Amino acid sequence: METEALALAQEIDFSMWGLFARATLTVKLVMLLLLLASFWAWAIIIQKHILYRATRREADRFDRSFWSGEPLDELFEQIGTDPEGSSEKIFAAGMIEWRRSHRNDGGLIAGAQARIDRSMDVAIAKEAEGLQRGLPVLATVGSTAPFVGLFGTVWGIMTAFIEIAEQQNTNLAVVAPGIAEALLATGLGLLAAIPAVIFYNKLSADSDRIVAGYEAFADEFATILSRQLDS
Repeated sequence: METEALALAQEIDFSMWGLFARATLTVKLVMLLLLLASFWAWAIIIQKHILYRATRREADRFDRSFWSGEPLDELFEQIGTDPEGSSEKIFAAGMIEWRRSHRNDGGLIAGAQARIDRSMDVAIAKEAEGLQRGLPVLATVGSTAPFVGLFGTVWGIMTAFIEIAEQQNTNLAVVAPGIAEALLATGLGLLAAIPAVIFYNKLSADSDRIVAGYEAFADEFATILSRQLDS
Protein backbone atom coordinates (compact mmCIF):
# COMPACT_ATOMS: atom_id res chain seq x y z
CA MET A 1 0.00 0.00 0.00
CA GLU A 2 2.79 2.41 0.93
CA THR A 3 4.64 1.52 -2.28
CA GLU A 4 1.57 2.39 -4.35
CA ALA A 5 1.13 5.68 -2.51
CA LEU A 6 4.74 6.64 -3.10
CA ALA A 7 4.41 5.76 -6.75
CA LEU A 8 1.33 7.95 -7.07
CA ALA A 9 3.07 10.81 -5.26
CA GLN A 10 6.02 10.64 -7.64
CA GLU A 11 3.67 11.04 -10.60
CA ILE A 12 2.29 14.32 -9.22
CA ASP A 13 3.72 17.53 -10.66
CA PHE A 14 5.19 19.49 -7.73
CA SER A 15 6.61 22.30 -9.86
CA MET A 16 5.54 25.90 -9.14
CA TRP A 17 3.21 25.89 -12.12
CA GLY A 18 1.82 22.48 -11.24
CA LEU A 19 1.05 23.55 -7.68
CA PHE A 20 -0.59 26.75 -8.92
CA ALA A 21 -2.66 24.94 -11.53
CA ARG A 22 -4.08 22.49 -8.96
CA ALA A 23 -4.86 25.16 -6.34
CA THR A 24 -8.41 26.29 -5.68
CA LEU A 25 -9.67 29.55 -7.13
CA THR A 26 -9.28 31.38 -3.81
CA VAL A 27 -5.67 30.27 -3.37
CA LYS A 28 -4.93 31.15 -7.00
CA LEU A 29 -6.27 34.67 -6.43
CA VAL A 30 -4.11 34.99 -3.32
CA MET A 31 -1.02 33.87 -5.24
CA LEU A 32 -1.72 36.26 -8.11
CA LEU A 33 -2.24 39.10 -5.65
CA LEU A 34 1.08 38.34 -3.96
CA LEU A 35 2.90 38.15 -7.29
CA LEU A 36 1.40 41.49 -8.30
CA ALA A 37 2.43 43.03 -4.98
CA SER A 38 5.96 41.65 -5.43
CA PHE A 39 6.30 43.11 -8.94
CA TRP A 40 4.90 46.44 -7.72
CA ALA A 41 7.35 46.53 -4.82
CA TRP A 42 10.33 45.75 -7.08
CA ALA A 43 9.23 48.43 -9.55
CA ILE A 44 9.24 50.99 -6.74
CA ILE A 45 12.59 49.74 -5.43
CA ILE A 46 14.25 50.08 -8.84
CA GLN A 47 12.64 53.45 -9.56
CA LYS A 48 13.70 54.87 -6.18
CA HIS A 49 17.23 53.55 -6.56
CA ILE A 50 17.56 55.34 -9.90
CA LEU A 51 15.92 58.51 -8.53
CA TYR A 52 18.12 58.69 -5.44
CA ARG A 53 21.30 58.18 -7.46
CA ALA A 54 20.30 60.98 -9.84
CA THR A 55 19.33 63.21 -6.93
CA ARG A 56 22.66 62.72 -5.17
CA ARG A 57 24.57 63.45 -8.39
CA GLU A 58 22.54 66.61 -8.92
CA ALA A 59 23.13 67.73 -5.34
CA ASP A 60 26.90 67.17 -5.64
CA ARG A 61 26.99 69.06 -8.94
CA PHE A 62 25.06 72.00 -7.51
CA ASP A 63 27.18 72.11 -4.35
CA ARG A 64 30.30 72.49 -6.48
CA SER A 65 28.69 75.38 -8.35
CA PHE A 66 27.36 77.01 -5.19
CA TRP A 67 30.67 76.91 -3.35
CA SER A 68 32.78 77.77 -6.39
CA GLY A 69 32.82 81.43 -5.41
CA GLU A 70 30.54 82.50 -8.24
CA PRO A 71 28.20 85.36 -7.26
CA LEU A 72 24.81 84.04 -6.15
CA ASP A 73 22.94 86.39 -8.49
CA GLU A 74 24.84 85.01 -11.47
CA LEU A 75 24.22 81.42 -10.36
CA PHE A 76 20.53 82.21 -10.02
CA GLU A 77 20.43 83.70 -13.49
CA GLN A 78 21.97 80.50 -14.87
CA ILE A 79 19.51 78.07 -13.29
CA GLY A 80 16.42 80.30 -13.66
CA THR A 81 13.27 80.50 -11.58
CA ASP A 82 12.03 76.99 -12.41
CA PRO A 83 15.02 74.62 -12.39
CA GLU A 84 14.78 70.85 -12.62
CA GLY A 85 17.17 69.80 -9.86
CA SER A 86 15.98 69.52 -6.27
CA SER A 87 18.88 71.47 -4.76
CA GLU A 88 18.45 74.12 -7.45
CA LYS A 89 14.74 74.44 -6.60
CA ILE A 90 15.54 75.07 -2.95
CA PHE A 91 18.15 77.65 -3.89
CA ALA A 92 15.77 79.28 -6.36
CA ALA A 93 13.02 79.48 -3.75
CA GLY A 94 15.34 81.35 -1.41
CA MET A 95 16.63 83.68 -4.12
CA ILE A 96 13.14 84.47 -5.43
CA GLU A 97 11.97 85.47 -1.94
CA TRP A 98 15.22 87.38 -1.42
CA ARG A 99 14.57 89.48 -4.52
CA ARG A 100 10.90 89.97 -3.69
CA SER A 101 11.89 91.28 -0.27
CA HIS A 102 13.64 94.29 -1.83
CA ARG A 103 11.70 97.51 -2.25
CA ASN A 104 12.02 99.68 -5.33
CA ASP A 105 14.36 102.00 -3.45
CA GLY A 106 16.71 99.09 -2.67
CA GLY A 107 15.66 98.69 0.95
CA LEU A 108 14.45 95.43 2.47
CA ILE A 109 10.91 94.68 3.56
CA ALA A 110 10.71 93.74 7.23
CA GLY A 111 10.69 90.00 8.02
CA ALA A 112 12.70 89.03 4.95
CA GLN A 113 14.77 86.42 6.79
CA ALA A 114 11.70 84.57 8.09
CA ARG A 115 10.04 84.56 4.66
CA ILE A 116 13.19 83.24 2.98
CA ASP A 117 13.43 80.43 5.54
CA ARG A 118 9.77 79.51 5.06
CA SER A 119 10.14 79.53 1.27
CA MET A 120 13.04 77.11 1.39
CA ASP A 121 11.25 74.95 3.98
CA VAL A 122 8.26 74.63 1.63
CA ALA A 123 10.58 73.70 -1.25
CA ILE A 124 12.30 71.08 0.92
CA ALA A 125 8.93 69.63 1.97
CA LYS A 126 7.88 69.26 -1.68
CA GLU A 127 11.12 67.52 -2.60
CA ALA A 128 10.89 65.25 0.43
CA GLU A 129 7.36 64.28 -0.59
CA GLY A 130 8.63 63.30 -4.04
CA LEU A 131 11.49 61.28 -2.58
CA GLN A 132 9.22 59.37 -0.21
CA ARG A 133 6.38 58.79 -2.65
CA GLY A 134 5.86 55.04 -3.05
CA LEU A 135 7.64 54.05 0.17
CA PRO A 136 4.32 53.50 2.02
CA VAL A 137 3.53 50.86 -0.61
CA LEU A 138 6.69 48.97 0.37
CA ALA A 139 5.72 49.24 4.04
CA THR A 140 2.22 47.95 3.27
CA VAL A 141 3.50 45.02 1.21
CA GLY A 142 6.08 44.15 3.86
CA SER A 143 3.54 44.14 6.68
CA THR A 144 0.55 42.52 4.95
CA ALA A 145 1.98 40.05 2.41
CA PRO A 146 2.84 37.36 5.03
CA PHE A 147 -0.71 37.49 6.38
CA VAL A 148 -2.22 37.34 2.90
CA GLY A 149 -0.02 34.32 2.17
CA LEU A 150 -1.03 32.78 5.49
CA PHE A 151 -4.69 33.22 4.55
CA GLY A 152 -4.03 31.34 1.31
CA THR A 153 -2.27 28.59 3.26
CA VAL A 154 -5.08 28.23 5.77
CA TRP A 155 -7.65 28.12 2.98
CA GLY A 156 -5.60 25.56 1.04
CA ILE A 157 -5.11 23.30 4.07
CA MET A 158 -8.81 23.51 4.87
CA THR A 159 -9.60 22.45 1.31
CA ALA A 160 -7.06 19.63 1.55
CA PHE A 161 -8.66 18.31 4.75
CA ILE A 162 -12.08 18.45 3.15
CA GLU A 163 -10.77 16.44 0.20
CA ILE A 164 -9.20 13.89 2.58
CA ALA A 165 -12.52 13.53 4.41
CA GLU A 166 -14.45 13.10 1.16
CA GLN A 167 -12.05 10.44 -0.18
CA GLN A 168 -11.58 8.88 3.28
CA ASN A 169 -7.97 8.38 2.35
CA THR A 170 -4.93 9.73 4.19
CA ASN A 171 -2.16 8.34 2.04
CA LEU A 172 0.66 10.56 0.79
CA ALA A 173 -0.72 10.92 -2.71
CA VAL A 174 -3.86 12.59 -1.33
CA VAL A 175 -2.32 14.68 1.46
CA ALA A 176 0.91 15.97 -0.11
CA PRO A 177 -0.46 17.95 -3.09
CA GLY A 178 -2.95 19.95 -1.04
CA ILE A 179 -0.42 20.79 1.67
CA ALA A 180 2.22 21.78 -0.91
CA GLU A 181 -0.23 24.05 -2.73
CA ALA A 182 -1.20 25.70 0.55
CA LEU A 183 2.40 26.28 1.65
CA LEU A 184 3.23 27.85 -1.72
CA ALA A 185 0.98 30.77 -0.79
CA THR A 186 2.98 31.41 2.38
CA GLY A 187 6.21 31.16 0.41
CA LEU A 188 5.00 33.78 -2.08
CA GLY A 189 3.93 36.01 0.80
CA LEU A 190 7.41 35.88 2.29
CA LEU A 191 8.95 36.36 -1.15
CA ALA A 192 7.02 39.61 -1.51
CA ALA A 193 7.43 40.81 2.08
CA ILE A 194 11.13 40.27 2.79
CA PRO A 195 12.57 42.47 -0.02
CA ALA A 196 9.87 45.08 0.63
CA VAL A 197 10.84 45.39 4.31
CA ILE A 198 14.58 45.41 3.63
CA PHE A 199 14.44 48.04 0.91
CA TYR A 200 11.81 50.13 2.73
CA ASN A 201 14.26 50.55 5.61
CA LYS A 202 17.17 51.25 3.26
CA LEU A 203 15.30 53.69 1.02
CA SER A 204 13.78 55.49 4.00
CA ALA A 205 17.25 55.99 5.44
CA ASP A 206 18.55 57.18 2.05
CA SER A 207 15.65 59.61 1.73
CA ASP A 208 16.25 60.99 5.23
CA ARG A 209 19.94 61.54 4.44
CA ILE A 210 19.11 63.39 1.22
CA VAL A 211 16.53 65.59 2.97
CA ALA A 212 19.00 66.25 5.79
CA GLY A 213 21.46 67.46 3.14
CA TYR A 214 18.83 69.82 1.76
CA GLU A 215 18.13 71.18 5.23
CA ALA A 216 21.83 71.68 5.91
CA PHE A 217 22.22 73.56 2.63
CA ALA A 218 19.17 75.72 3.39
CA ASP A 219 20.65 76.62 6.78
CA GLU A 220 24.00 77.54 5.22
CA PHE A 221 22.32 79.57 2.49
CA ALA A 222 20.13 81.33 5.04
CA THR A 223 23.23 82.19 7.04
CA ILE A 224 24.85 83.76 3.97
CA LEU A 225 21.76 85.83 3.25
CA SER A 226 21.53 86.80 6.91
CA ARG A 227 25.01 88.29 6.75
CA GLN A 228 23.96 90.37 3.76
CA LEU A 229 20.84 91.48 5.58
CA ASP A 230 22.86 92.55 8.61
CA SER A 231 25.33 94.43 6.48
